[in-house]
Amino acid sequence: MSKACSATLLASASRRRVLRSSAALFGVLAAPALVRAQTAPKIRIGFWPVASGLPFYAALEKGYFKEAGLDVEGQKFAGAQQVMEAMLAGRCDGSSNGTGSANLGIGEIAQPGLFKIFCTNPTNVKDVLDEFIVAKDSPYKTVADFKGKRIACGPGIQNMTLAKTMLERAGATGASVIELPIGQHVAAVAAGQVEGCYTLEPTGTVGRLNGTTRVLEAGVVSHYILGDPMAPWHGGSASLTSEFLKKNPEAATKFIAAYRRGIDLVRNQPDEARQYMKGYTAIEGALTKEVPLAAYVMYDEFKPSDVEYFQKYFDLFTEKQIFARKIDVAGLIYKA
Repeated sequence: MSKACSATLLASASRRRVLRSSAALFGVLAAPALVRAQTAPKIRIGFWPVASGLPFYAALEKGYFKEAGLDVEGQKFAGAQQVMEAMLAGRCDGSSNGTGSANLGIGEIAQPGLFKIFCTNPTNVKDVLDEFIVAKDSPYKTVADFKGKRIACGPGIQNMTLAKTMLERAGATGASVIELPIGQHVAAVAAGQVEGCYTLEPTGTVGRLNGTTRVLEAGVVSHYILGDPMAPWHGGSASLTSEFLKKNPEAATKFIAAYRRGIDLVRNQPDEARQYMKGYTAIEGALTKEVPLAAYVMYDEFKPSDVEYFQKYFDLFTEKQIFARKIDVAGLIYKA
């Protein structure tokens, strides 16, 4: 073998050793990155533009999730039903507060064990979210005055069921209910396309501040469905899918802790928190100071009375045959 040939072979062998060493080194260095990617996935949370989603909006804007090392993406939907459908399809890993609890319940019927609720946003006549609105100069004084009238509500089975049931129980016989996107509620009432609307904040505030609508009655679900204007209506829930919880327990724990920081901000510094409705709801700028705020209950703050009222609410959907079976609320609550 010539010296030139030997040199070529030695050079090739040397290059192979270098490549093998580099590959081994790369594997050592790459492994932690792979582990990091597996433990810090993108967390996709669905929301729709209502005021009760404020803790989530605030946590995003204040950077609480980023500080916890999480990559969280808020996904805006036209209605709570679409949030649930995205969770069923695996396009969404959970829901923010404000997502209809009954919409989530339908997801539970379709796929038992789909999610766990880690926070609700109970409301009533004091902590306002739900309301009937009418045109500013309309003659209506009570919900019973809607007899035979055309009434709007938000999209989805939760809104439709509640609107129809409340009108019935208030004595507004013969009223018809149509679905409209929440962003159209004020305009539809002001234009006389409907006589009134069952809606959620910040809609009532928007109409009041622009001088076109007024709130006829607030806290209506507590009044007509739960039987007590001060009863907590757990109408919206923040959740994570069971699949996400199982695959990413560490990230889930960090996410819930960061979300709790958003709730603490709303509870303890509401004036600072309110600004984060901008961009997520129809309220902008200084108008955010006018919006009433919901209350919030974390999974480890539930009292027996909370579970009782939550169950009473869900039982309405079983009674109306929206739920094909009775859902045990206690079984839906997240446990650390």
